[in-house]
Amino acid sequence: MMKYVLCAIDGSRASQRAVDFAVGMAANFGAAVRFITVTAVTQASAAKSPFWDTRLFDAGETLIAREQTHAMEAAAAKGVTKASCATVNGRDVATAIVAYAQEHGFDHIVMGTSGHSVLERLLTGSVVDDVLNQPHPPVTVV
Repeated sequence: MMKYVLCAIDGSRASQRAVDFAVGMAANFGAAVRFITVTAVTQASAAKSPFWDTRLFDAGETLIAREQTHAMEAAAAKGVTKASCATVNGRDVATAIVAYAQEHGFDHIVMGTSGHSVLERLLTGSVVDDVLNQPHPPVTVV
């Protein structure tokens, strides 16, 4: 039985589909859902760069907060009361997602994909592909 669903979000249309699917799963199974955002830049690392403007960091934080608010609103609209958000730091997004899922006992991961062609995925990579290539809980890709 599914109890804890982790949904990766990044503000894209694909992640909105993942939110909708994860919220539906949580509602159907009475599961908890957590929306995770991975950021590669911390306030401390940004402050060390002579090229970094703290306004950029603040804008990024605002975007993350907006994405998380939208996800929480979607959960509330479907009556999912066991919903939460987390932001983790990590240079490798896929590794950060899988590690978080394993460390916190999630039994399912939901991710969105943009449907890029095989060539585009080869050239730019894919977080979904990278997650699937690691030991992980079951993953649903929407």
